[in-house]
Amino acid sequence: MKIIDAHHHFWNVTKDKYAWLADESLELLWGKPTQLPRDYFPPDIVSDAGPWELAKSVHVQCFRDPSDPVEESHWLQSLADDPESSGYPHGIVAFADLTDPNLGEVLSQHCQYKNVRGIRQILNRHPNEAWHMSERDFMKDESWCANYGLLEAHKLSFDLQIFYHQVPDAIRLAQRYPNIPIILNHAGMPAERGPENIDAWRSAMKQLASCDNVAAKISGLGMCDHQWTAESIRPFVIDVIEAFGTDRCMFASNFPVDCLFSDYQTVWNAYDTITADFSDEERAMLFHDNAEKYYRI
Repeated sequence: MKIIDAHHHFWNVTKDKYAWLADESLELLWGKPTQLPRDYFPPDIVSDAGPWELAKSVHVQCFRDPSDPVEESHWLQSLADDPESSGYPHGIVAFADLTDPNLGEVLSQHCQYKNVRGIRQILNRHPNEAWHMSERDFMKDESWCANYGLLEAHKLSFDLQIFYHQVPDAIRLAQRYPNIPIILNHAGMPAERGPENIDAWRSAMKQLASCDNVAAKISGLGMCDHQWTAESIRPFVIDVIEAFGTDRCMFASNFPVDCLFSDYQTVWNAYDTITADFSDEERAMLFHDNAEKYYRI
């Protein structure tokens, strides 16, 4: 089966900045960044895919140099243009700070690179402050929300990384800007596994799916379940698909972050097992077609 990996990262820690990957004191929800591979390039993801036919891929921003967000797009485009990289990454989700007064110029600079398709600014805020991934609650900031509207003029989508508690704000954003496609990251990150939390997450996914301009990436579930198996993630995969439908969901690896919890082929084998009873058309959408459509690659 042909697959498109709709969410992964490339980096070269031994040569470039990536301060967050070198920070010994930093420990996130999913673990310590210093435990991740130091380098990850197109040949690495192709090798990791093994027998899976990796047709295309989408790189999502990973703070190569936060002081110059456009530099990462420049580097990634140079990778994609290198014949030895076989076009990877075919899509680029870049970083931009939507509070930047020069946001319009930053977006224009990103868009000079032909593979740029969208923007991600991580928004995760949580009642448990230790799980914050964003310095403040941007979706409650009117200037941030107003600047978000600039994505439409540049024909850019937005990768939405939040916890389920933030879904009401995300719905307001999606409804305010119905022409900006939103791709939910990591199945809404169901990090809390108590029955009440799972019910609340499931309800939030259904509410968010009511917005026609929102699609969902099923990925990164190892970050919330470090000992995961196909059976342990099955309910979350199925719940997201039932909420959004097979025409608005796509699978992804979140590598190399998720290499802390399994190998690449195990991730895709799990998706294969979980969807074994789906039709060929539905599986094609989940594994390939939807990523191609939503990221225009």
